[in-house]
Amino acid sequence: MPQNLIEKIAQKYTVGLKTEQKVYSGDYIAIQPAHILTHDNTGAVMAKFKSIGATKIANPRQPMFALDHNVQDKSKENLKKYKGIEFFAKEMGVDFYPAGRGIGHQIMLEEGYAFPGEMTVASDSHSNMYGGVGCLGTPVVRTDAASIWATGQTWWQIPPVAKVELTGRLLSGVTGKDLIITLAGHFNNDEVLNHALEFCGDGIQSLSIDDRLTIANMTTEWGALVGIFPIDNHTITWLRNRADILITRGLSGVPSDANSEQDKDGIVVNPRINKNRIDKLIEENISSDEGAFYSRVLSIDLSTVRPHIAGPDNVKTKTNISEIEKQDIKINKAYLVSCVNSRVSDLAEAAKVLNDKKVANGVEFYIAAASSEVQTESEKRGDWEILLKAGAIQLPPGCGPCIGLGVGLLKDGEVGISATNRNFKGRMGSRDAKAYLASPAVVAASAVAGKICGPEKFDSIELNSTIKIFGKRKKENATIKLLKGFPKQITGEAIYCPQDNLNTDGIYPGKYTYIDNFSPKQQAEVVMENYDPDFGEITQNGDILVSGFNFGTGSSREQAATALKYKGIRLVIAGSFSQTYKRNAINNGFIVIEAPEFVKDIKKSFVEKVLSDVLTIRTNLKITIDFEQSLISTQRKRYDIDAIGTAAQELVIEEGLENWVKNRL
Repeated sequence: MPQNLIEKIAQKYTVGLKTEQKVYSGDYIAIQPAHILTHDNTGAVMAKFKSIGATKIANPRQPMFALDHNVQDKSKENLKKYKGIEFFAKEMGVDFYPAGRGIGHQIMLEEGYAFPGEMTVASDSHSNMYGGVGCLGTPVVRTDAASIWATGQTWWQIPPVAKVELTGRLLSGVTGKDLIITLAGHFNNDEVLNHALEFCGDGIQSLSIDDRLTIANMTTEWGALVGIFPIDNHTITWLRNRADILITRGLSGVPSDANSEQDKDGIVVNPRINKNRIDKLIEENISSDEGAFYSRVLSIDLSTVRPHIAGPDNVKTKTNISEIEKQDIKINKAYLVSCVNSRVSDLAEAAKVLNDKKVANGVEFYIAAASSEVQTESEKRGDWEILLKAGAIQLPPGCGPCIGLGVGLLKDGEVGISATNRNFKGRMGSRDAKAYLASPAVVAASAVAGKICGPEKFDSIELNSTIKIFGKRKKENATIKLLKGFPKQITGEAIYCPQDNLNTDGIYPGKYTYIDNFSPKQQAEVVMENYDPDFGEITQNGDILVSGFNFGTGSSREQAATALKYKGIRLVIAGSFSQTYKRNAINNGFIVIEAPEFVKDIKKSFVEKVLSDVLTIRTNLKITIDFEQSLISTQRKRYDIDAIGTAAQELVIEEGLENWVKNRL
């Protein structure tokens, strides 16, 4: 049976397959990824790794550590944390990039850890970005990271794969950021939720690698687990340019001389991006088979895309730039930072807009390059100086304001426009602020004007797009049995939080994420704080949480699952889940169940309270989950649910992946 590109790359990194066995969407597989990135969360993964009982990393060439999230924090506590991560890397022989080198995802590309045709993961939700160069990048969670360190592998369920056909070409002044904002805002009813996306079509050739990286990065916000572009001539040219840059640079920036190589002429080369590897990639010529199955096909005519703004407070609400200009929205802050839009071309785009201009009075405009290499190149080009002369405020290469850390955060009542990838309420500062997303050019133009606007005028035109849905590939049903120790039933009262797209910032605020010693009791005390401050008082031990669709979207922080578990919530039922959230939950022995019909019915039953904006509802509805029969039962009705497979049952029985690995070391 033909395979698509996702299935083909996954096949290469699956272990334990029988001879001639092929893998397809829906399969649970054991994977041994080429590389895994951890960043500031390395400290938390270290704690898990050590608690498992592991004393050495199975393959020191597999992980990479890069400090990037909280790099502005020069406190004694944070510097001690960073020093501990650096010492651990040296002790284990792992490549380490210190604070100031740049954002981990960007380094993964610059140094070749994310290589076309390979599978590379990260303990961060924006690992989708690697798909911009044809690398299957997908997020894993901290427990997975510890498992990979200790054993070299973890598990993955291959998601359904959708094809995104791009035709025509973007107009001058329209960017990859405009395209992904348009896609996420246009197809905003979970059309690609938990899918892997393959981009194709003649429009691909008009997109630069930087455009592709931006689009792939924000497939995360669109709801996908993977966003991958084909390995074409653009990709090969980009690789060859990177190989030349790395040779010219020599060993500066390479973590260890032991990880360098020499080519046949004795020239020192990067072990991951070099001529030999590029030649092998061309020879392999990996691509989708003719007749490969896709669960759906979306198409869009690039010539009908116009600059759009996302927000406020969510990514899936878009407004044409020509329409939002009429609203005269004043801004207080502007941001050109983060892994999605702080590369050389992005800074150049902003500099072009800001040349010989000044940032408006009362506006703070923050800039941070994606990496030190990017900043050096931008300085050589003169773009960095243009931005500073215009009044931009320089931040070190790293994440910072994007995740609500460091200086320049939004205050109560303020409005910000940002070239970052997320604008969830409270993420970039106050919950009472408003954040919009846009391309670097629009952000720069808005910083100058003091209000949201574009650098040039565009017409309004109807987007030319289509979608075809084919469902799931038919497979034989497997018999599922309950393992000894797994509950046959769970009963409790339904606590209803009706919001769709309830994100991890709402469930577990980002400001607590990197406090490594935050106890289970403390997690329980702050759970759902950004969603409903009264949640903790309303709920009781043993409740069953019911919510809307796409529950747990956003960041990969696993505390969004563990905090509910520690609060005493038995399990979560939702119409659908972010796959990353589901992974976090199962990896921590916490059951999550998708039941769209049940969720639709409970919404109808409590429609008055939902319309009254009640955030947490005690339903007085007793529900029973029967795992043997795969049913949810109420006093009135039964609902079929997917069976909880044995792989998930094992993790629930053993209280999570960490214990599972520990018991098998």
